[in-house]
Amino acid sequence: MAKFSRLEVYQAMINTGMVPVFYHADTEVAKQVVKACYKGGIRVFEFTNRGDFAHEVFAKLLKWTDKICPEMIIGVGSIVDAPTATLYIQLGANFVVSPLLNSDIFKICNRKQIAYSPGCATTTEIGYAQELGAEIVKVFPGGNIGGPSFIKNIKGPMPWSRIMVTGGVEPTEESLSAWFKAGVTCVGMGSNLFPKEVLKNQEWEKITELCQKSLSIIANYK
Repeated sequence: MAKFSRLEVYQAMINTGMVPVFYHADTEVAKQVVKACYKGGIRVFEFTNRGDFAHEVFAKLLKWTDKICPEMIIGVGSIVDAPTATLYIQLGANFVVSPLLNSDIFKICNRKQIAYSPGCATTTEIGYAQELGAEIVKVFPGGNIGGPSFIKNIKGPMPWSRIMVTGGVEPTEESLSAWFKAGVTCVGMGSNLFPKEVLKNQEWEKITELCQKSLSIIANYK
């Protein structure tokens, strides 16, 4: 069972404006990254289904997070089919994110009252996702399908759209200000928030600093 309600998930995404996107095969590394983000003010975290036995890492991470970072909302990303969504929901995922739109995943998530943000790249997909019940639609890959101007042009005829953009987001004033001025509700940020050298050297405080810096910038443009 999800610890947080669908409403709580969406509200946290809206309030913070940022969702870290991360995968690592080592549970201990994943724990330290979540803790560093938590210290930096993050309250929604997407662990991606990117490797073999990723669900086992997720299960351990979620149980640990519930005790150590009790306000952190952990969800799963990179989900492309309903059976995998079901597996992670059984393990306690609080929300599900996809790189694509899959109507079967909507059926699973809606039945269990789990937040689902499908990946969309066209106005038609965004509209269909909203028809199926998406409160926050993921636009992906944001940097490749038009950048901030794409979001601005979507919001023109569809101003009610709440959009989380992932792909092409950097933890800088230039990048974040452009996306939020264009009208995004929140951003998903992956590798730019977790530089390889930082992970290799276990410099967790640098991740905390990047999160704090990013949230501070976002707060000025929300």
